[in-house]
Amino acid sequence: MKSSLKIGSVMGIPIRLHITFLLILPIFAYVFAINPQPFGFGGVEPPITKYLLSFLAAILLFASVIVHELAHSYMAMRYGVKIESITLFLFGGVSAMEEIPRKPGQEAKMASAGPLTSLAIGFICLYIYGNLISLIPGLSPNPAYLIFWILGVMNLVLGIFNLLPAFPMDGGRVLRAFYARRMSYVKATQSAAAVGKFFAILMAIFGILVGNLWFPLIALFIYVGASEEERSTQAEVTLENILVRDIMTKNVVSVSPSMSVEDLVHFMFEKKHMGYPVMEGNNLKGIVTFTDLQRVPYLERSVVHVSDIMTKDVISVPPDARASDVLKLVSSKNIGRVMVVDNGSVVGILSRTDLVRVLRLRSE
Repeated sequence: MKSSLKIGSVMGIPIRLHITFLLILPIFAYVFAINPQPFGFGGVEPPITKYLLSFLAAILLFASVIVHELAHSYMAMRYGVKIESITLFLFGGVSAMEEIPRKPGQEAKMASAGPLTSLAIGFICLYIYGNLISLIPGLSPNPAYLIFWILGVMNLVLGIFNLLPAFPMDGGRVLRAFYARRMSYVKATQSAAAVGKFFAILMAIFGILVGNLWFPLIALFIYVGASEEERSTQAEVTLENILVRDIMTKNVVSVSPSMSVEDLVHFMFEKKHMGYPVMEGNNLKGIVTFTDLQRVPYLERSVVHVSDIMTKDVISVPPDARASDVLKLVSSKNIGRVMVVDNGSVVGILSRTDLVRVLRLRSE
């Protein structure tokens, strides 16, 4: 992900910071600095102390969000799910998982692990704060102690908020697991998504009534997330029993690495495809797409060759791979097609358009 920065790894899972997180971190620090006690450090002197404590509180808050996501990831790894990364975004953390467990019990445990961890952190921090205050009865507490109070309250809010049955949030996934014990996985997803959209609408209305724009913004993310999860689940289930060999294009049209970009343009107009494997004899050298040739200035297309613009790192799949796995692959990598390779030989090509066509036919 080009818009994120890796800062380390925990349990072998890369931890990344998205650019939106870098924008929100100083905002949180500033909010803590101007808010009065006990939910901020307003009035703390000197100002340098106030801002240092505020920045520390903001960092620790987002560190607890990472712990929240690590709890999800730990439970997922116990069930054999691969975790690609954890990324901190504007509204919190996201674990990039290979797939969500289909077994209701596993999904429920995995989804509830994060909120329960946040609640545990919240209670521990409040317990520490209470004990620190009791050590100095009658005296003004050290303002640094407020960090434990802020972390405690914020983690309790985070845990409770995530337990709301607003799919695709954690509580919504627990709800889907509940539904999945009584109906098909697709129907359970649709039912949980409907509840999530309903909560999003209520949240947006509440935010408008109280004049708080954060609620409609969060509601938008929930509504869009529920819709996307519903569509992706429907697509995944529709394609999971279809093999790549059944829907791939077997007569692969290829181009030579020595072909000029100008000739490639004419070739694309003739064959009416937007991407081609680059073959030299029986050897796959790369893949070239319409996007690649667009980067070449018009006057240089006669002297630039396909080998100069092709993508050499070709993503391929075996013919017995599931179409649903290929759909997730092309979506996560944001590519238009994959090569189908069997024992080192190219036997076909499968495009995103092919997958969409099958989805439409199956839905009919």
